Amino acid sequence: MRLIKQSIEKKDGSGSATLLPEEPEDMWHAYNLIRPTDLLRASAIRRVTTESMTGSSTSKRVQTTLTLRVTSLDFDPQAAQLHVSGTVAEENEWVKRGSYHTLDLELQRNFTLEKADGWDSIALDILKESIDQTQKAELWAVVMQEGLANICLVTNHQTILRQRIELALPKKRPGKPSADHDKASQRFYSTVLESLLRQLNMADLKPLLLASPGFTATAFQQYIKTTASTKADKNLSALVSKVIVAHSASGHLHSLAEVMASPAVTAKLSDTRFAKETALMDKFFDLLRKDDGRAWYGPKEVESAVEKGAVGRGGGALLISNALFRAQDVAVRRRWVSLVDKVSQEHGGDVRVLSSMHESGKRLEGLGGVAAILTFPIDDMDDVEGGEDIDIEEPTNGIEGRPGMNEDIEI
Repeated sequence: MRLIKQSIEKKDGSGSATLLPEEPEDMWHAYNLIRPTDLLRASAIRRVTTESMTGSSTSKRVQTTLTLRVTSLDFDPQAAQLHVSGTVAEENEWVKRGSYHTLDLELQRNFTLEKADGWDSIALDILKESIDQTQKAELWAVVMQEGLANICLVTNHQTILRQRIELALPKKRPGKPSADHDKASQRFYSTVLESLLRQLNMADLKPLLLASPGFTATAFQQYIKTTASTKADKNLSALVSKVIVAHSASGHLHSLAEVMASPAVTAKLSDTRFAKETALMDKFFDLLRKDDGRAWYGPKEVESAVEKGAVGRGGGALLISNALFRAQDVAVRRRWVSLVDKVSQEHGGDVRVLSSMHESGKRLEGLGGVAAILTFPIDDMDDVEGGEDIDIEEPTNGIEGRPGMNEDIEI
């Protein structure tokens, strides 16, 4: 994301920022940055109907700049499309104030955002992160089994299924030649590799995680090595050096969370944000199983722990889902911003805002979207009145692929 212009007052957070989305990941940042009641200004195509003196009417499409008071957002992570709906806040010659419209934010097209209640600490952090050019894809992953491969892009904020490949392989029969099976397997590996190479940026290779039950991932790694040697392909040779092989329960996408949590993988990917968050969630669940009073979850329990100063320096950590900051109710958003500020600024604790589109974030949502690792145990938290339900807003589409650029391949 490129920052075109910024005029935000430090005292009260008033003002606006003009941004230019340059790559699909920027749409995810925009989705988290834009909230209900904000003012969004961007170019739009609007159909306008005019009536002549004689009573005949004509309809035409005009391009104009609209300012909307945001009411809702719809994000498609696979297509990287963001649709923002709201009411027109500034009237012009084509559109009346108060009318309803949906803006389709696009790459390489500016938009200006003004926060209804000022730019709070969470919004400023998202803005800072969105314009940081180092925040890009962290690794690629192929979760596979015989005849099935899921090619995934893992970024700081999302796990996106880019392609699903399926091939019916003939079964191996004991005591009979397996030439047909071997030939089909080679064709399967060839198709997976071709599909993978179309996705990768060979000029900036990231780690490639291959995971499968049995020896499928190892066999695919060997296929890449053999192909690189046979073709004397320097790019493929470079790719081989980036490969990490791991075991998974299956070749389906949901197995990626288990793979990313394994010590062997987290050790090799220790510098990535996803690995750090996964390790932190694992630590939380370990403490929860020990039941030593240092791991608590739920809004009232966590808020009580923070009030007691138990989530501070010396190992305290607040884990909170970024979906909570997209709440429709302004008071609810302020509640969580206040909690984050108290931990990070007053108590010096570690705050991790987990992405709702990573497996670590999904695990956190199962706990209500907020949890804490305490610096010292608290055993009387059960005295806090019963928990409460939290509405967590999610994109309308999950991480499954869809036809088009991410279409499945069946051979």
